[in-house]
Amino acid sequence: MSAQTILYDLPSQQGTAWSLNPWKTRLILNYKGIDYKTEWVEFPDIEAKMKSLGLSPNPKDALGYFTDYSIPAIKYEDGSYQMDSWPIAQELEKRYPCPSLHLDDPINVKIRDQISTILGPVIMQFLPYIPNLLSERSQEYFYRTREAEFGKPLSEVHKEALANAEEGWKKTQEPLKETADLLKKHDGPFFLGESVSYADFIFVAMLYFVKCLDEQAFQRILSFDAAFSKVHEASRQWFTKNN
Repeated sequence: MSAQTILYDLPSQQGTAWSLNPWKTRLILNYKGIDYKTEWVEFPDIEAKMKSLGLSPNPKDALGYFTDYSIPAIKYEDGSYQMDSWPIAQELEKRYPCPSLHLDDPINVKIRDQISTILGPVIMQFLPYIPNLLSERSQEYFYRTREAEFGKPLSEVHKEALANAEEGWKKTQEPLKETADLLKKHDGPFFLGESVSYADFIFVAMLYFVKCLDEQAFQRILSFDAAFSKVHEASRQWFTKNN
């Protein structure tokens, strides 16, 4: 008898999902109706846990590389493991082709790459709120590692970001408009019209992540174009399983 699929995810204090990249994978599992359970991994335990599963570090030249060991990771029914949301999406589509994610459509790569363009100029306005969601152990880890990364306390980085908030939001206007136009190209609510693709899950996972951290920022993005509310609402059904 095959084992149940396991999703390795970062927990909030309430034991629910919040992080952008794990939500991309969770949405696929929910959409395809794959039976799975969640195993929560706290920030300071990620590397040790991934090593214990026999996973190799993320390749330094991998798309969006930022650390050797990351969440999400997954254990498939056959007992094999994989890490990183993008290759996991490819593998889940192979193993469970219906309903399709339409991964061969260029829109998936376009939106995947667009997210950093949207979030990049504004993310430091709400990234410092992440510790509010975390357990005490993960809070300490997050503050310590981010201070090492930025060379200053996270509170200082946050203060600087808020001082230049409007300048940051101005830089998001073009990528947000481009994304909205892509959503409206086929009359929505999804990027491919009535057909769901992985691009939709990438985008709405971003929206959910921002909402978890800063409701005002979430509403600001949502209000940019009605197309954003439409895809968010149309995808709500796949956010039901969050633990």
